[in-house]
Amino acid sequence: MARWEPGARERLQVAALELFAARGFEQTTTADIAQAVGLTERTFFRHFADKREVLFFGQEQYLQAFLDGVEAAPDAAAPLEMVASALNAAARLFPNERRGYSRARQSVIERNPALQERERHKFAELASAVAGGLRGRGVTEPAATLAAESAATVFGIAFARWIAEGEDRPLAQIASDVLGELRNLTSPVSRATTT
Repeated sequence: MARWEPGARERLQVAALELFAARGFEQTTTADIAQAVGLTERTFFRHFADKREVLFFGQEQYLQAFLDGVEAAPDAAAPLEMVASALNAAARLFPNERRGYSRARQSVIERNPALQERERHKFAELASAVAGGLRGRGVTEPAATLAAESAATVFGIAFARWIAEGEDRPLAQIASDVLGELRNLTSPVSRATTT
């Protein structure tokens, strides 16, 4: 019988990701994951409902960070300023030390259509939660939904850039840059003239 050791959830996550990368998501069982860290399958299920949850654990914390950011925005903030605050708060969950894990996780997700669908669902939940937070701050429709969908899109683009090979900027900086690009969409386009 395996004895209890601290950090079981984190060890299971690391082992699962390594196995998913080496064998494939479908070919890896919960028993394989537990065995890799010297635990029982029963212990695995104390921490995760199924093997997908290993990759998506922490969703509540992730959503709460966005909502905390919306709440932390100044009273007179415009909807996109609240989104900027939310993006900044969420970016704190992804320090540079986590980049390697996030890259590996994304690689596993990109090779599995069911996991890709789950990732899209995560972004839909994010947009819905942020819209609710914005409405709670007095933002009316359709501005609340537009800003919330923008938050999810900006975060998705920023996160993809953050995990790209060779990228070393902090996620908060990348998210701020992407949000700046969104704001620039309302600026006139300067076109080069040819003679």
